[in-house]
Amino acid sequence: MSQDNIRIILVDDHAVVRSGLRRLLEQKPGMEVVAEAESGEQAYQLFTELLPDVVVMDLSMPGMGGLEALRRILGRSPQARVVVFSMHENAAFAYQALSMGAKSYVAKSGMAEDLIHAVKKAAVGGTYISPAVAQKMALQSVSGEDTLSKKLSAREFEVFRLIAEGNSAEDIGRLLNISQKTVANYQTMIRQKLGVNSPVELVRLAIRHGLIES
Repeated sequence: MSQDNIRIILVDDHAVVRSGLRRLLEQKPGMEVVAEAESGEQAYQLFTELLPDVVVMDLSMPGMGGLEALRRILGRSPQARVVVFSMHENAAFAYQALSMGAKSYVAKSGMAEDLIHAVKKAAVGGTYISPAVAQKMALQSVSGEDTLSKKLSAREFEVFRLIAEGNSAEDIGRLLNISQKTVANYQTMIRQKLGVNSPVELVRLAIRHGLIES
């Protein structure tokens, strides 16, 4: 990282959101947005080209989505500093993103200063979690409701989310760059680990955990 500027890539599929984030970040001394991406695929490509200091990334995007982009970016560069900036405030998403290696998790509903603070912390290798999200993670852990987060691996969680959203095995294979047979194997593992026997039960579980809307 240069002494002068924290070089940032913004990743969100909404141009209006990216525009607002750029203004918010660049009005702070020492922050420079060097590129914007509207998909996980584009985020990974720009990351490999520019090697920014910090990536600020949404999770819910068309295509392979933020979690898969996060996995690929960290696979390419384990020291990458990614700040997840998400509408998802539930503990399951936050737990998966942080366990995969994201430096920070900031809720879009939070204060603007939360994101500034998270970017500054990430740039020097620190971590930050929005207070509302941190509270939900703590409550789920205490209540024992965090089974979804703890039982599934990051890849299983992503397959679970894509199934719940109605994607076919073919779609999931294409998005995650794996074979349909591998997708089927993940489906079997997910059902066994979560104790669900039908697609309907799986969708209900996803809704209960706030992964998809009812």
